[in-house]
Amino acid sequence: MNRVALDLGIIKIYWYSILVFLGIVAACFIIYKESKKQKLKTDDLIDLLFYGLIFGIIGARLYYVLFNLNYYLSNPLEIIAVWNGGLAIHGGLLTGLLVSIIYCKKKNINLIKMLDIVVVGVIIAQCIGRWGNFFNGEAFGPVTTLNHLKSLLIPNFIIEGMYIDGAYHIPTFLYESIWCFLGFIIMILIRKIKKLKVGTLTSFYLIWYGIERLFVESLRTDSLMFFNIKIAQVISIIFIISGIILLIYSIKKNNNYLKTKLQIERK
Repeated sequence: MNRVALDLGIIKIYWYSILVFLGIVAACFIIYKESKKQKLKTDDLIDLLFYGLIFGIIGARLYYVLFNLNYYLSNPLEIIAVWNGGLAIHGGLLTGLLVSIIYCKKKNINLIKMLDIVVVGVIIAQCIGRWGNFFNGEAFGPVTTLNHLKSLLIPNFIIEGMYIDGAYHIPTFLYESIWCFLGFIIMILIRKIKKLKVGTLTSFYLIWYGIERLFVESLRTDSLMFFNIKIAQVISIIFIISGIILLIYSIKKNNNYLKTKLQIERK
C-alpha cells in the first residue's frame, strides 16, 4: 500500500494527513451546523474549535510519544513526523476535553451541552481518520488467512492492504471505522428526539466507543502499553463507566426538574 498520495518532489502529501484533515473538516461542519440550531454564538464555537483542534492534535501526539518514549528519545526528530502516523485518539480526546472545560467555564457555557454538540462530529472524524491508519499499514490485528479475509466480504484493496510484513492481518481499523459510522448514524437519529436530555449524546458516545475500543484493542498488535496493560482498554473502561454515570445523572436531573416544574404549576 502506497502511503504517499501526491509526490511533488520536495514535498510529499500522505494519505494519512489527507484523511485526518478530511475527518477534521467533516467534524467541524457537523458541529457548526448543530451549533446554529442550538443558537450557540459563532465566535465562541470558532474559538473552541480552534483551540480544541490545536491542543487536541498536540495532545494526541504527546500521548503517543510518551508511550513510545525510548524510541523517540533515540530519534527526537521523529516526534514531529506526524505524517508517519502516531496520533493517539485518547490523547486528543482527553486534551480536547480539558480545553473544553477551561473554555466553557471561562465563557459560562454549559459544558455537557457543548459536548453533546461536539461528540457527533468527533465520532465521524474517527470513522474517516481510521482510514489513514489503513494507508499507513497500522492499527491492524493478528495474523490471519487470505480465505478468512475473503469470507468477510470486504473489497480486495483492503485485503491487499492487510498484507503486512509477509502475512495477512485482521483489519481492526475497518471494524472501528464501521462501528464509529454506525454510532454516528444512531447519534443523528437520537438528536432528532424532542426534549432530548442534556448529556444523552455524550453518554452514548462514551459507552458506544468505549465498548468498541475495549474489544478491538484486544485484537490489535500495536497497542500502546503500560507495562503489560493495554492502556487503551483501561481508558475504554473509564469511558464506559463515565458514560453510565453521566446518563444516570442526566436522567435524575431531568426528573428533578420536571418534579419542581410540576410543583410550581400546582401552586
